[in-house]
Amino acid sequence: MSNKQYLFFQGVLPVKWAQLPQEVMAGLTLAALAIPEVMGYTQIAGVPVVAGLYTMLLPMFLFALFGSSRQLVVGADSATAAMLATALAGIAVVGSPEYLALAGVLALMVGVMLLVARVFNLGMLANFLSRTVLIGFLTGVGIQVSLGQIAGMLGMQAGGIGSLYHTLLHWSRLESANLDSMVVAIATLVVILSLRRVSRCIPGALIAVIGAILASWLLDLQGYGIQSLGTVPSGLPRLSWPDASLSWQTFESLIPPAFAMFIVIIAQSAATSRAYAARHGESVNDNGDLIGLGAANIGAALSGSFVVNGSPTKTQMVDSAGGRSQLVHLITAAIVAIVLLLLTAPLTYLPQATLSAVVFLIGVELIDIKGMRTILSERPWEFWVALITALVVVLWGVEQGILLAIALSLLVHTRHGYQPHNSVVVPSDHGRWRAVALDKNAQLAPGLLVYRFTHSMYYANASYMRHQIMYLVTRAQPSLQWFCIDAGAVDDVDFTSAKTLLSLSEELQTLAICLVFAEVTENVRSELDRSGVTQLIGADAYHETVADVVDAFRKRAK
Repeated sequence: MSNKQYLFFQGVLPVKWAQLPQEVMAGLTLAALAIPEVMGYTQIAGVPVVAGLYTMLLPMFLFALFGSSRQLVVGADSATAAMLATALAGIAVVGSPEYLALAGVLALMVGVMLLVARVFNLGMLANFLSRTVLIGFLTGVGIQVSLGQIAGMLGMQAGGIGSLYHTLLHWSRLESANLDSMVVAIATLVVILSLRRVSRCIPGALIAVIGAILASWLLDLQGYGIQSLGTVPSGLPRLSWPDASLSWQTFESLIPPAFAMFIVIIAQSAATSRAYAARHGESVNDNGDLIGLGAANIGAALSGSFVVNGSPTKTQMVDSAGGRSQLVHLITAAIVAIVLLLLTAPLTYLPQATLSAVVFLIGVELIDIKGMRTILSERPWEFWVALITALVVVLWGVEQGILLAIALSLLVHTRHGYQPHNSVVVPSDHGRWRAVALDKNAQLAPGLLVYRFTHSMYYANASYMRHQIMYLVTRAQPSLQWFCIDAGAVDDVDFTSAKTLLSLSEELQTLAICLVFAEVTENVRSELDRSGVTQLIGADAYHETVADVVDAFRKRAK
């Protein structure tokens, strides 16, 4: 039965009881791997540790309730955590009640934006942040996150997220470094990396965290100047609106970062859900997931947490453990509730250096060297786009990076249409036709040139099209009688390109050349009719196929 038949719990129902043991195991695995991870994200975001645990309660439940995807795991995420820290820098003191309240306001704003996007079926916005710039953006975030945690690993206050200048300035205070903290951080890294070499299914971060807590308690590491987390509140979160004194000026300043988070959430969540749905033969509904993501972020705001996102790493954790539905979300949320009720006291002893080491590894894993190399080998021009995005994130900041990423995504799209790879159609050796480059000075028949345009006609490529057509006309040998535009790949003609076609037609007429079209779709024909092109060239200038153009040309020649 399709999950589309259910109003709620689309990602859970129908429950496959034979799959239940694997769902439970996947829920346990997710909790074991993700609890130390979300605690690390609080270090990035600048919020209390308990706020990270809260992201695995109400937000997870609400996505399971309202979301569409069976695979996507929603929770705290490094990219949006970094964007949160950048957005609130200078507005409130990191870790203060006001800071946490503003983090809730941002989550609420993002949640509302996601729900509005669902009302207007804007799930397609996921396509406007290209994979190229997303790899560059996340690589830049990874560098920022890892560099920002080195200070914490040295026993200093963690640098957090900011420009490279901000990070280097923080490092200049090395006189306050604590070598014992560095030893703890190195031990944490060794444990995690060693266990990872054995198997990625082993919760190395959780084992390292538990070991550090035990060592801190037994050996009194605080006596050596090693900072610990301190008191972590126990119990479930109280539901309330974010208690922030919000001026209009502050609200306005939060709109750009909220929108940037909104775009990242849509792009990253859609990319993840599509990938795993395809892997398991499931359907995907980007607009349906917007409801779940919006509800999850509103739930985060109401429960004293911060922005949540579709997480590729957590989704991979669940998939590797055999989880195949949102039932994993519900099981994980139940485990986290037990931790909050019974097991927060030991977290008091967790060394800050251990948490910084966990976050450092999270940042390193975001640095996608393999992805950057793949882009360089396959699409060198797009590699520079990804690299520029990463450098802007590192040198100036995360928010500036994501805004540039959006702009560059649109630039990449425009570039593909700005100079499409057009060609001319010529006879082949086998009695058929083939496409060749424009500089071949080739004609389909003496006096007939067929120009294949391979993109929509719009303002960015209208001048390019005109230049190519006039280039072909002036170099044609023998002189042309008919110039045919093969419009089989054209699905739109905007105002600018329509006016360009009008002026081209008039110019060709002065040269005694007829402009004709082949394979024009109905909607493009109606656009040409409205713009006056049809009136100028005549209704008989349209032909269903290139073969029809050849037949008409030969009949006229007779």
